[in-house]
Amino acid sequence: MERKTAVIPPEKLAAQTEYCEKIAALWRREGRTPLAFVDTYGCQQNEADSERIRGMLRESGYAMGESEEGADVVVINTCAIREHAEQRVYGNVGALVHAKRRHPGQKIFVCGCMMGQPAAAERMKKSYRHVDGVFNPHQLWRFPELLYSVLTQKKRVFATESSDGAICEGIPVERQSSLKAWVSIMYGCNNFCSYCIVPYVRGRERSRDPEEIVREVEGLIAAGYKDITLLGQNVNSYGKDRDGLPDFADLLARLAELPGEFLLRFMTSHPKDAGKKLFDTMAKYPKIAKQLHLPFQSGNDRVLAAMNRRYDSAHYRELIAYARSVMPDLVLTSDVIVGFPGETEEEFEDTLRLIEEIRYDALFTFIFSPRKGTPAAAMDDPTPKKEKNDRFDRLVKLQDAISAERHRAYVGKTFRVLVDGRDGDLLTARTEGGRLVRFSGADGLIGSFQSVTVTDHTTWSLVGALAEQERDHE
Repeated sequence: MERKTAVIPPEKLAAQTEYCEKIAALWRREGRTPLAFVDTYGCQQNEADSERIRGMLRESGYAMGESEEGADVVVINTCAIREHAEQRVYGNVGALVHAKRRHPGQKIFVCGCMMGQPAAAERMKKSYRHVDGVFNPHQLWRFPELLYSVLTQKKRVFATESSDGAICEGIPVERQSSLKAWVSIMYGCNNFCSYCIVPYVRGRERSRDPEEIVREVEGLIAAGYKDITLLGQNVNSYGKDRDGLPDFADLLARLAELPGEFLLRFMTSHPKDAGKKLFDTMAKYPKIAKQLHLPFQSGNDRVLAAMNRRYDSAHYRELIAYARSVMPDLVLTSDVIVGFPGETEEEFEDTLRLIEEIRYDALFTFIFSPRKGTPAAAMDDPTPKKEKNDRFDRLVKLQDAISAERHRAYVGKTFRVLVDGRDGDLLTARTEGGRLVRFSGADGLIGSFQSVTVTDHTTWSLVGALAEQERDHE
């Protein structure tokens, strides 16, 4: 059954544009250009949201500063995935009281996933009186209105109404890079993994119109962007919330057929929705990077069921075997949680066995962090913290050895890389599979694709040299 996805009407977005103009007029009357600083915690979706916040600030007359010191407005975009991230936010927001004393006119906003949790938003309201405004992810499109209210009415604002979320097209964007871009193709999540707070703070899945996505990507290609990443909490669910939309593989194929020199990436995929059609599409199109981030979280089926992941380890292994059969050079990364409530030593060893068998290029590893309001937070968790830490260390040691081994196999091979910057005396670049390469070269190579021969490696990166034919044209 089709569920209606809410779309913010154009006239409401136009009203936000008017607020931007009003704010810019306020600053013109003061005769100076105000500074803004946006600090981002968490995932790529938060980074994409911050680019929209910066875009709205630019439209409101602000220039971007390098820190909170002396900024006229500070926006802290928060993450709620792990307790450690939340504690960092509370500590850093608390420390802003000193910057505000030095700059009394400074306005401080806190937004993002943490502010989608009623308890966190209420704590910010009661205990952090120097914070002028709070809004959750669903209210991001209203930021100009909220900022104008704080500037003109001298009152704190709190836009934290609960919602399944909506789509808002046309928010201005200020991207942090001229080479790499994030493109959100959908928002929210319907998976409700038992440990995850995301569905509660970002709402239900809702897909953008494919024509809007195509227009955005076409604009990025025309502007010279070379590395474009499609974002969603579960990109494989794209189109399932509305009748008549293409599925993710079809959308990916359409984008890969656009003219221009660029690479497409995407994240994150969920194993329950990934399949042969997606992998065949990746294999077919040269412009789709042969890179897959497919979180497995645990190698044990009982733990996977308790996590509400809706696949088992055998199905996951089948997915990887097929993906590698059609993409032999696939670079594979994943997420894994150590110490899920009730995980035994034997169950943890199933995770180690899966890692040894699949041999990932890299892993993002986490010790379980209970999130209040999720089912896992209420589960019995008898495993001592020390034992969880020991398991974590064993897993990291194993993966580091595998990563080093896989990087060792790169030595002597030549790869097409996108040169994206400089680190000291060396240029930095990324392979199609997302592996970091450092090599000597001129600044004029930044922003171009080059052929680089790998000469050495570390656990986490590669060292190379321009291939002979490229060096001849440097």
